[in-house]
Amino acid sequence: MNEISETPDQGTLYLVATPIGNLGDMSERAREVIEQAAIVACEDTRRTGRLLELLQLRARRLLVANEHTELSVASTVIEVLVQGLDVALVTDAGTPAISDPGQHLVRYVLDAGCQVSVVPGPTAAVAALVLSGLPTSRWVMEGFLPRKGKERDTRLASLAVEKRTTVLFESPRRLKTTLQELADLCGADRPAAVMRELTKLHEEGVRGSLGELAARFSNQVKGEIVVVIGGAADVTVDDDVVVSALRKELESGTTRRAAIDHTSATLGVARNRVYALALELTDDP
Repeated sequence: MNEISETPDQGTLYLVATPIGNLGDMSERAREVIEQAAIVACEDTRRTGRLLELLQLRARRLLVANEHTELSVASTVIEVLVQGLDVALVTDAGTPAISDPGQHLVRYVLDAGCQVSVVPGPTAAVAALVLSGLPTSRWVMEGFLPRKGKERDTRLASLAVEKRTTVLFESPRRLKTTLQELADLCGADRPAAVMRELTKLHEEGVRGSLGELAARFSNQVKGEIVVVIGGAADVTVDDDVVVSALRKELESGTTRRAAIDHTSATLGVARNRVYALALELTDDP
């Protein structure tokens, strides 16, 4: 466990949440931290600069810290912190490190023995979750799904057996496709919600089954989108389903071990049960 440095002259890296739409959601504390920080690290200096202009805030210095530069600028951030100056980290919208850059920089700063704090505020995932009307006691954040390939297939299949409420982000141009794939894998009657343009002028929340949502939305919809999916019911996966999944994996050329691992993960079935069925399947002439 890392100990937070108690050096009084050391600066702090502040993770500052910014509005996901409504500028009125910017807290007074967030304003104060940004204005007194020696550096405001951000994804895009133009977008953050425009945001600060709208909020009538002035940053001393903007530094790009996106998915490509997050680690390379860490040394600069550490140098500033060691000098006793503070750094504010923001993203284009919402809370840093939630499907946005930030987690690697936080780890680097902590490993260097420097202090990290948070200025909490808007988070699209939580906003969508509480508005969805779906269970909130246990939930999981999926972020953006892979765009294509086996990794996407695996992630989508895992949602079919996920018993917790799932929150994911999606591009407007892929929304209908994703909803249809989810309906096919999870069942068209699985409850879900599509939350669009949260906190903005044209905020929209549509709740229903995955089948209904897939029929309603097109890939031409606009805006920032969060999809919330109800958890899978407690159902028993019978042996025929497991064997069928194993056959499909083996016929694709994968090894028996990989087929077992993938089938176990996607169907939510104990590995030892899948292993036993795989032995019977591969021994069957």
